[in-house]
Amino acid sequence: MKVISKKAAFEDERGKIIDILGKEVIEYVTLISSKKGAVRGNHYHKESVQYTFLLYGTLKLLTQIPGRKIETRRIKPGDLVITPPMEKHALIALEDSEFLVFTRGPRGGKNYEKDTYRLTEKLTDLEINSDNIKHGNVANYSSDDKILSHSITFDR
Repeated sequence: MKVISKKAAFEDERGKIIDILGKEVIEYVTLISSKKGAVRGNHYHKESVQYTFLLYGTLKLLTQIPGRKIETRRIKPGDLVITPPMEKHALIALEDSEFLVFTRGPRGGKNYEKDTYRLTEKLTDLEINSDNIKHGNVANYSSDDKILSHSITFDR
């Protein structure tokens, strides 16, 4: 997981300009909105690279590189998350949120499912059953992945 807090390239009394990406080939740009409690992802891509830029709200990001522990991070507006191929990823909306996903690779448009591999063991479930419970990260999910109750504390 790589997260970059994007800063303004230029700012004056009119507002600011933030360069989200530079010198990247992008094939798809997707706008996603998520209601508080929504779970997105719980999958990986074999070929696609995704850049997720949070416009507003707060997300909890869970990622896992094969053979490593699950990593979690709180994502705030202005953060850019870079998800390389084969990295498992899931997002939990801690409040109503909206984000842009820039994709290089076959995952997009009509090809959405061609490079999306659903996890049989969801990161959100594994994280609940891992040593994160001792840190107070607890969630209760229904069968359709909607959060029934949610209590999160973040390690610093």
